[in-house]
Amino acid sequence: MPLLAVPFALIAVVTVVDLLAPPDVHLGPFLVAAPAVTASFAGPRMTALVGAVAVLAQSLVAGARTSLTDLNHTYQIVALFLISVFVTFFAYLREKHEREMSHLRWVAQAVRQAVMPPLPERSGALHISSVYLAAEAEAQLGGDLYAAVRQAGGTRVMVGDVRGKGLDAMGEAAGLLGAFRVLAHREPGLPEAVAQLDAAVTADGTGTMKPGRQEGGSAEAFVTAAVMDIPDTVPELRLVSCGHPPPLILRAGHVHALDVGDPAPPLGLGHLLDVVFEEQTFAFGVGDVLLLYTDGVIEARDASGRFYPLSDRLASCGGGGPDALLQHLCADLLDHADGHLGDDVAMVAIERLPADR
Repeated sequence: MPLLAVPFALIAVVTVVDLLAPPDVHLGPFLVAAPAVTASFAGPRMTALVGAVAVLAQSLVAGARTSLTDLNHTYQIVALFLISVFVTFFAYLREKHEREMSHLRWVAQAVRQAVMPPLPERSGALHISSVYLAAEAEAQLGGDLYAAVRQAGGTRVMVGDVRGKGLDAMGEAAGLLGAFRVLAHREPGLPEAVAQLDAAVTADGTGTMKPGRQEGGSAEAFVTAAVMDIPDTVPELRLVSCGHPPPLILRAGHVHALDVGDPAPPLGLGHLLDVVFEEQTFAFGVGDVLLLYTDGVIEARDASGRFYPLSDRLASCGGGGPDALLQHLCADLLDHADGHLGDDVAMVAIERLPADR
């Protein structure tokens, strides 16, 4: 490991220079840098080894220049030993924390994949690709969600974003996804299905309104969502938008935003308003690529505070289909945000293929 050469080289250089230095010059205190540097990248065993080598080197310098019982060198050796023990302990804590975080990431990823499995690559004449980027690498638990269910003669798709983060948001997302999959088969009408999704967010598993959601009360949680039906044989899609950023269509190098005329409020707020969910139809023909996304994409900022220009970046994407498009957008988004996202990101790209494919 190349990094391990640094502390050992440091010990060797300090030892040689200290042996050659005048009697009133002592470079031994610089040896403490060796175990300190090692603790930043290596585990406790390697840190302890480097610390022991540094103490041994200091002892050799003391024996060569005066003696081990010389008060100055004795204090240097004892101080070096204590600091080596100290940084070894912190290397142990860091390694333990990394193991815990690795286990947590594994568990979180398993939970997220169980709740929100990858979308099917094909659904009728649609080529589908999806991606999820967690803002917090330690947890990877958030409320962004997407789903696609095959229906008779088409595909129903949803992308959404639960207010909040952590296990509560994941639980809310799991409940909404379950309701969406059930309703996709039981409720053929899109507005009616969205109305029942709104009720599912508002009510608990027994059909009772969740605490804090009584009539006239404040809503503790809500979900922005875009729900749509994409027929197999008709070059269009039907969309119900519930406070969610408008989907985008890439058509012949130009980007078109699917802005609905009268968007509904986020799911879960329907009990506060007399909401009538309405669908709006948009063209979606062969070769078009539909991009669904959560607000973590458009709210990502660069170092100067500028938001990510999704429409412009989408227009600059070349061919290659949904997979290549999402790969390009993910890399470009992370580069724009300098690798640090402020919110979770979910994206779904859907291309309509010719019927014979």
